Amino acid sequence: MSLPHVDVPGEAFAEASGFRDDFFDCLSARGDELFELADALLCADGPVTSLVDLTLVAEHRRGHGAMYEALNHGNVDVPPLRQLAGLPMPQSADGRLVLAVDVSSWLRPDAPTSADRLFCHV
Repeated sequence: MSLPHVDVPGEAFAEASGFRDDFFDCLSARGDELFELADALLCADGPVTSLVDLTLVAEHRRGHGAMYEALNHGNVDVPPLRQLAGLPMPQSADGRLVLAVDVSSWLRPDAPTSADRLFCHV
């Protein structure tokens, strides 16, 4: 548990700490590493362009091997996470989560060698 900052009201700190504890409880397998990845994602200075970049953020204290292990074998309990978020999560007919990804692409006429190529931000 983090140490409270002297200027933070006790109630706000308790609420944030409770949220972190509840979020950690939603991570059932490889929870420590998944929690550190979430911390690194939230504390990164700018947009995250690759997962390996998250391992360079100070809040991520493990190596990149642990990150791959957590992503391959980690588990998130969705029902408690849904209650924690307080928002309905979209599901398909078979109960799987439905997520949206921005796959828009735009022309790159300024590309020096491949004018016909597109840049696709995922």
